Amino acid sequence: MAHKSLPIALTIAGSDSGGGAGIQADLRSFAAFGVHGLSAITAITAQNTRGVQAIEMQPQRIVSAQINAVLGDFDVAAIKIGMLGTPALARTISAALQPRRDIPLVLDPVLVATTGAELSRGRLVAAIKRYLLPIADLLTPNVPEAEQLLDRTIRNRDDLLAAAVALRQTGANAVLLKGGHLPGSRVHDVLVGANGVQWFTHTRIDGEAHGTGCSLAAGIAASLACGANLEDAVAAAIDFVHRALARAYRPGKGDLLVLDHFAAMRGT
Repeated sequence: MAHKSLPIALTIAGSDSGGGAGIQADLRSFAAFGVHGLSAITAITAQNTRGVQAIEMQPQRIVSAQINAVLGDFDVAAIKIGMLGTPALARTISAALQPRRDIPLVLDPVLVATTGAELSRGRLVAAIKRYLLPIADLLTPNVPEAEQLLDRTIRNRDDLLAAAVALRQTGANAVLLKGGHLPGSRVHDVLVGANGVQWFTHTRIDGEAHGTGCSLAAGIAASLACGANLEDAVAAAIDFVHRALARAYRPGKGDLLVLDHFAAMRGT
């Protein structure tokens, strides 16, 4: 019996006990794209649709061991990094990935949860800029994250483009700056890379959703693992998240919505 081979992607991120974001959202995104998902867990969080109650960062040695274990066995075609938590983990992950610079790397600089909880400690912004931006093929911040990385305010579409250009100058090969935090009935995201500037626009969907950034970065990584170029991977992942958000549901007693990844791919 012949065994089907699937593309493989790795997510390095925190675990969400509520199942809406982090590792859980990443693995659902990978599966929706038909990709086998691997994981290295940086943090265990106690959270639900009402908020984050506790965070336990994982030791550097176990995070490094997870990464080395999967890279030593699987033919990884793309990597996504999410929640890091501490500068030490940023440094550890960078060191673990240095020998595999051939694998496309999508960096989602998670700093604050949708509920407003701080998901980082110490000088994480400086560590991301020093250790991870130089090895990232794509950086995918939202507006608050970009403001922290650049120490500037982003108020409108022009600011969004200028910030994306400035972020690319800090080291990443390309930047997808997401504009969902800006006002307006339309959401504008901008990709700045080697092939220039590309805008993506969608109608805003009402509701406070959980895991959109995780799912987007994971969707891009999954699409890259399937062989897409960067521009096509970004377009596919943005459309995927928009469909998943349109079909979002409320599994808990809080107001947060959770994306329906599989309905998005089925088109139902």
